[in-house]
Amino acid sequence: MYILKCSDGSYYTGSTKDLDKRILQHQSGEGANHTSKRLPVKLVYYEEFMRIDEAFFREKQVQKWSKKKKEALINGEFEDLKSLSKKSFTK
Repeated sequence: MYILKCSDGSYYTGSTKDLDKRILQHQSGEGANHTSKRLPVKLVYYEEFMRIDEAFFREKQVQKWSKKKKEALINGEFEDLKSLSKKSFTK
C-alpha cells in the first residue's frame, strides 16, 4: 500500500505487487486518472504486506481518511491518528 503526493498537494492511495514499476507508471501518466492529471507525483509513504489482499484492504481503509489523518500517518504521528478519527459535529 502506498501514498503519493501529487503536484496539486492532493494524495493518491494505491496498492501494488511491484512498487517501483507502479511509481514509474504513475510518473509517465500511465497510472490512475487522478495522478495523470497531477504530475509529477512523489512517493511519501508505503507499507509492505505479505499478501496483496491485505494491502488492498489497507488501501481502502486509508482512502477514506481525511487529508490531515493521512498526513499524520505519513509523518509518523501515530498518536494523532486516533484523535483524527473522531468525527466532529457542528451546529
